Amino acid sequence: MALTGPADDAPRFAPGAVASAALGAGAIIESLAPAIASEKLDWAGMLGERAAAWGHTRDGRRTAGGAGRLLRAMDGWLAIQLPRDDDWRLVPAWLEIEPDPRLHERERGWRLVEDDVRTRAVDATVERARLIGLACAPAPRAPVEPVPLFTSSSETASAPRTRERPLRVLDLSTLWAGPLATSLLARSGASVLKVESPDRPDGARNGPAAFFDLMNAGKRGAALDLTAASDRSTFEALLESADVVVESARPRALRQLGFDAESWVGAEAGRLWLSITGYGRAHEWIAFGDDAAIAAGLGFAPGAAEDDPCFCGDALADPLTGLHAAAIALAFVASGRGGVLDVSLRDVAACAAALPIDLAATEIGREGEDFLVRDGELVARVAAPRARAAVGSAPPLTRASRERLEAEWRRTC
Repeated sequence: MALTGPADDAPRFAPGAVASAALGAGAIIESLAPAIASEKLDWAGMLGERAAAWGHTRDGRRTAGGAGRLLRAMDGWLAIQLPRDDDWRLVPAWLEIEPDPRLHERERGWRLVEDDVRTRAVDATVERARLIGLACAPAPRAPVEPVPLFTSSSETASAPRTRERPLRVLDLSTLWAGPLATSLLARSGASVLKVESPDRPDGARNGPAAFFDLMNAGKRGAALDLTAASDRSTFEALLESADVVVESARPRALRQLGFDAESWVGAEAGRLWLSITGYGRAHEWIAFGDDAAIAAGLGFAPGAAEDDPCFCGDALADPLTGLHAAAIALAFVASGRGGVLDVSLRDVAACAAALPIDLAATEIGREGEDFLVRDGELVARVAAPRARAAVGSAPPLTRASRERLEAEWRRTC
């Protein structure tokens, strides 16, 4: 709630029971990973950990991180995120306007975009943005139609794992959802190797070290250029001996490099490929946690007017997806099942948005600088975002020889 609603007004409830969804995923993880159960982790608190690290606060129709907006269109609302200079360079092509120097002055640029979008239809505007690679989504008034939490394909089955060595996980994911999932797998006892491009490393390295450490401590790391023959050979050897792969790129990215998820899982029973994308492997659309949550139906707080949407939480689809991805992966591993798991930010957020919540007897009050939630005789304070302490430091971005990486992985046996 502290991250939902206008900056100058009371916090708002989230649509759907999103904190309950986080707690549910955490309960599954604890049931499958005794090492994690003993830690008594704050599952609902994980939804605000990035905001705690960055100092983000709620900002209504602006994302907590400031790179996205909810914009009124001719026939509804849409969310657009422009976090990179390259995104702003695509705006003239998106809106079919002449390049304008005002676009490089962020607030003036946003005013220009807002004025232009107001004259356009939502669906056509979102479709064009997606075609050119921008993170854009419609803002439905209610949660989208029921969708599956995840889908699986190329499934294989084997006897439940009884291996003495730890599970070997190749982590190719970046930012928040994937790294959170693999950090939980590491805490469950898996051996996790984080692989990054030396030229385009995980973008979360550019943020607070405390958050990057929280997502990646307990993993080993390697910088590998998959377009270089020697690094490609190293990666292929690591891939051959891995049990689980977690990646967050669009499907064509690895296919263009010659790596096929379906072929890899089909070569050995029990192999698991966990794909985390914005909208699923059938789509190439770009998405970040905030716009994916809006697409899922998390844009209107309960009772909000048609002209009063706001962002819910901070990139909420990311931590929700990371928690559920870890739970799903652990369940497949425990049963010995393999396959390609297709987990999307939008669908996980949609499942959380669809959970019923009864606020009929609930009201928000204030006590000094603090906001309180009252439900009959129960009173709870609206808590500021909080974060766990990292268990160590994230691996540095360093190149490593094939021999060293394979030797380190063997030592985890």
